[in-house]
Parts: sequence; C-alpha cells; structure tokens
Amino acid sequence: MSKSNHLDPDDRDETVERALSEALTPIPLEPSRSEPLRGRLLARATRARAAGEGFIRVPLSQADWQRMLPGVRVHRLDPEQRAVMIELAPGASLPFHRHHENEECVVLRGDVRLGDIVVQPGDYHLAPADSRHGRVTSHGGALFYLRGTPIGHPAEALRDLVTALVPGGGGSPRTIRAGDGGWQPRGDGVDARTLYRGADGRSAMLRIAPGTRFSGSLPALGDECLLVQGDLAVDDWSMQPGDYQRCAAGDSGHSELASRDGALLFVRTTG
Repeated sequence: MSKSNHLDPDDRDETVERALSEALTPIPLEPSRSEPLRGRLLARATRARAAGEGFIRVPLSQADWQRMLPGVRVHRLDPEQRAVMIELAPGASLPFHRHHENEECVVLRGDVRLGDIVVQPGDYHLAPADSRHGRVTSHGGALFYLRGTPIGHPAEALRDLVTALVPGGGGSPRTIRAGDGGWQPRGDGVDARTLYRGADGRSAMLRIAPGTRFSGSLPALGDECLLVQGDLAVDDWSMQPGDYQRCAAGDSGHSELASRDGALLFVRTTG
C-alpha cells in the first residue's frame, strides 16, 4: 500500500493550510513600515473596544443555566427586558398559560410545538397579550429565545397559569417563517424584514450576506440584538449563535460589522 501524502485532497483543509504556512519563510518588515502598521492596528483595536463599551454583552458560552422544570432549563439574559433563553430536552414541555404582554419567540435550534404550530430554526412567533398557549413541547429538543416573558417573576408566572383557565383566546398568534419573503435592502450585504411594530417598539430580522464588511454607524442593530444563525463580528466581539447584546448607553456606537459565512440576526428597538 502506498503511503498517504500529507497534501492528499482527502486531508482536512486546516492540515493543508498548516503545511503551507510551515513551508513559508517569514519576511521581516523594515521598521519604517512595521511601526506605522503596528500603530494602525492598535488604533483600530482601541476604537473597536471603545465602541463596545456602551453595550451589555451576554455570550451563550457563559450562560448561567438554571433548572426550571423537568427537562427545561432557563438562562436569563436581561431581567429589565424580560428576555431569556430556554432549552427543552426531547419530550419536555412548558404548561398551558395565558400571556399578559406580547411575547416574542425566535428558535435557534430544534423544534418548538405550540399546539398545531411548529416553529423551527430561524422562525419568529408572536403571542399577543391576552392570548393563550397550550403546552409548549419539543419532539427532538430545542433552544429558543423569549422576550416579554414572566419567567423569573414567580407571582406573574403563577398569574399566567391561573388565568389560562378563564375562557377566551385573546388575539391570534402570528408566525413568520425563515423562508418567507418581505426582505428589504438596508445596505451592501444587509437585508431586513420587519417582524413586529407596536407602541412598545419594533422587531426585525437582519440577513447578512457572506463576506459582508461594514464600517460606520450601525443603527440597524437596534437596542437589543441576538445572533440566531451564522457568524458575526461586531467591533471587537466575535458573536456566536445565542449571543445577546443590549445597548446600555442609549445610542448605537458600533463602528464595524463583518461576517465570513453570513448571519441571521434578531434585532429589537424600544419605543
């Protein structure tokens, strides 16, 4: 049997890249070129760090998961905005309940079943105030975001369970699928689709094309944003799906945005 070459096409890409990089001889730069380059890089890093100082960032990798029910755990993102991440184990469920405020749901992974409605990755679901939900279940397990939920507020959560027994269905829920149309251009490589607009604010989904790079003010990111799919670098932060950010300073101070493989981003603007 012939010996496999370390550059065979079957090898992983990173193996090939490593072999090529090891074969390269570094070319030193003259101080007259290296010092200005170093200065520009440090200045860019300083600007990126300063741009992110007015934001609260909650990486999913540092989630403080807490058991809520058997097979259900919760990660509280932002008590002020009543935003949480929920993870359901296969077959787990949340009980029948009534909503006393608009509750927005975005699914990141798996399937969420709301009666006859199945919400899948990238889908958005709005349960309006005074509407009722049957049991929320997942056949194969799920990870999803909720905004406008009483989870973490025991008295209000109990109220939602008890009032679900009162007749009356309230407003009709609305689901917007990941593959639905309605996208509008927001700039080079960035499209937006409105999900909700009301007196308490507006929500949208941003679709960012692979290879997009943008510099300047980024008001499209809103007061809150959650990476749903893909990869996104915002200033000095490399976001992963499930990472959440809220503006603490009242303005959008971002200066740079980039995505290598493309991204889907949920954004919320209050008021």
